[in-house]
Amino acid sequence: MSKNSDKKLMDFISEAGVLKRVQRSGWWVLGIKDGETVAEHSFRCAVIGYILASMEGANAYKVLLMTLFNDIHEARINDLHKMSQRYINLKKAEDKAFSEQVSSLPGLMKRELSSLHAEYRAQKTKESLIARDADILECLIQAKEYHGHGFKEAVKFMKKAPNFLKSKSAKKLWNLARRSDLNTWWEKLTVFDR
Repeated sequence: MSKNSDKKLMDFISEAGVLKRVQRSGWWVLGIKDGETVAEHSFRCAVIGYILASMEGANAYKVLLMTLFNDIHEARINDLHKMSQRYINLKKAEDKAFSEQVSSLPGLMKRELSSLHAEYRAQKTKESLIARDADILECLIQAKEYHGHGFKEAVKFMKKAPNFLKSKSAKKLWNLARRSDLNTWWEKLTVFDR
């Protein structure tokens, strides 16, 4: 690769780092001041995507890439909550930002990410449905955790979102999460009797 190509890759990496500072806007609408960032959401979304892909016998590599790059456009257009979508053609803005972001990547990377972006958008393949389920399930789990930490309004998100889960495995994991106290996993690792 040339120095110019390397610089473009470094710019892409740097831009992805912006997501560590972009707050997820739906949580502040609910009154959660220091909610998760897009990068935090994307990380756990990828973890969930890998797990769901394994459970469903899908291509985990494709699901991982879809979940990791699903919100990359938010480095440019921010995270826009559902109310804003009444006024903005969000899909068009997301697609334009994503297309511009990957346009300077080397050919193979650009083609792969663009293809997976289109596949995710179409929601026709097993992998795209699983990646979307991972996104929804991560939000549900985050809402459940916020609720467990005293943010009562987070329960509102948990009412409609489960209806959008498609895969058997995502529904199974949500039913388990719904019935569980998600904020106590660490207790079995701590020794209190010393």
